[in-house]
Amino acid sequence: MNEETYVMEQRQLGQGLAVSALGLGTMGMTMAYGRADDERSTATIRRAHDEGVTLFDTAELYNGSSPGSNESLVGRAVEGFRDDVVIATKFGYDVTADQRSGQVLDSRPERIRAVVDNSLRYLRTDRIDILYQHRVDPAVPIEDVAGTVSELIRAGKVLHFGLSEAGPDIVRRAHAEQPVSVLQSEYSMFERSAEAVLPTIRELGIGFVAYSPLGRGFLTGAVTPPEQYEADDMRRFDPRWQPGNYERNAAAVAELGAVAAEAGISLPQLALAWVLHEGEDIVPIFGTRSPERIVENTAAADAVLAAPLLRRVREILPTGAFGARYVEGHAPSWENATR
Repeated sequence: MNEETYVMEQRQLGQGLAVSALGLGTMGMTMAYGRADDERSTATIRRAHDEGVTLFDTAELYNGSSPGSNESLVGRAVEGFRDDVVIATKFGYDVTADQRSGQVLDSRPERIRAVVDNSLRYLRTDRIDILYQHRVDPAVPIEDVAGTVSELIRAGKVLHFGLSEAGPDIVRRAHAEQPVSVLQSEYSMFERSAEAVLPTIRELGIGFVAYSPLGRGFLTGAVTPPEQYEADDMRRFDPRWQPGNYERNAAAVAELGAVAAEAGISLPQLALAWVLHEGEDIVPIFGTRSPERIVENTAAADAVLAAPLLRRVREILPTGAFGARYVEGHAPSWENATR
């Protein structure tokens, strides 16, 4: 670390894995949110490190114009401080398949091994700190997945095993084969479904990484109706941006803005601080392509929310946002992922 780097509060994820209280997700730097600029994204990653962020999240799936584009971006950006940070990446999709009819899952052992070798090359590193199964693959027993990751850990290519969007049964079965350090799922003031699995992972000593803690941008307050986004921006189709849901969610966000003002912080800081207050074993990873937003968001690590304000949030959004979090047919299915 350079002398100007701020040391953020550290949190424990599973056994032997300490990371900053806030992490940076890089998906939007190459996909899902319209055009991006690699130079600016690189500056954003480096500014995050300067502000004390040590957890950086990428994935094989986050391709832009070329295979491995997101991992390569992360690898280049952190090259000067690689040993100071924790890099998480993911396997679980066949990125070579025709995606027009939906993304194709593939967690076969041979596919996992190939993905890891590719990821190591793209990331310019000799080990992956956290390797997640991106989504549970009902066609491959979770024991086979965990066993393959266990082999990679013994080989020194991977340090910690993670799951994403897995339910309690899958978590228990995977953990019995190879200890799981982290479960990553969507969690925010807008999305609460992960609360069903929190008791299980806490029983097992597994940490939790919350992605989309800013509600895919809705909880920044800087949102517009769906038709105003670029054609390749996922918010054009997100159910929470559609007529009816959009207006109700915008009204809730206005109320949350008043809570933030009472706390003396911004709305994004409230959203991140709320997740942090839900447990010391939870680390939210926010996404941004702006170095300036890094400064605002990381300040949330120091925010303190009084109990009455935390209750107000749940009064405004008792069960989360209005509308499903995915277009029908594209949501992770715990019910179908128990094989």
